[in-house]
Amino acid sequence: MLKEKITDNLKEALRSKDAEKTGVLRMLIAALHNKEIEKKGKGQDSTLTDDDVVDVLSKEAKKRKESYELYKQGNREDLAQKELKELEIIQEYLPKQLSEQEIEKIVSEAIEKTGASTAKDMGKVMGEVAKETKGRADSKTISDLVKKKLGI
Repeated sequence: MLKEKITDNLKEALRSKDAEKTGVLRMLIAALHNKEIEKKGKGQDSTLTDDDVVDVLSKEAKKRKESYELYKQGNREDLAQKELKELEIIQEYLPKQLSEQEIEKIVSEAIEKTGASTAKDMGKVMGEVAKETKGRADSKTISDLVKKKLGI
């Protein structure tokens, strides 16, 4: 399981005294622990599936991307590079990301399947695409492609 892989890699990073990787992996484990607590609070089994882990990792990766962009805009290259390094470490555990062409094909199929034609149908299309791309595509990219295809 993915969670065990992260835990094992944390142990390796601690042994090799890789402070940067250790910090990121500890943060990921804390985020996963919070997800377990959240599930338990909802009365669900607190054991995380790989899908749960991918969801948490995707959210953490998204935070890093957004921070990177903001630091770049603010001319804080040092902090931007730190966020980029953290993002690279997180992405090691995420499924391979889809190319824009692959996402575009999935969006086209979803539009056909849902019969979408207006901005009102965007939610249906986004839901359909999200099922297909689970953790393998950025939601902003998907949203932009759906808008483009629907002519919004």
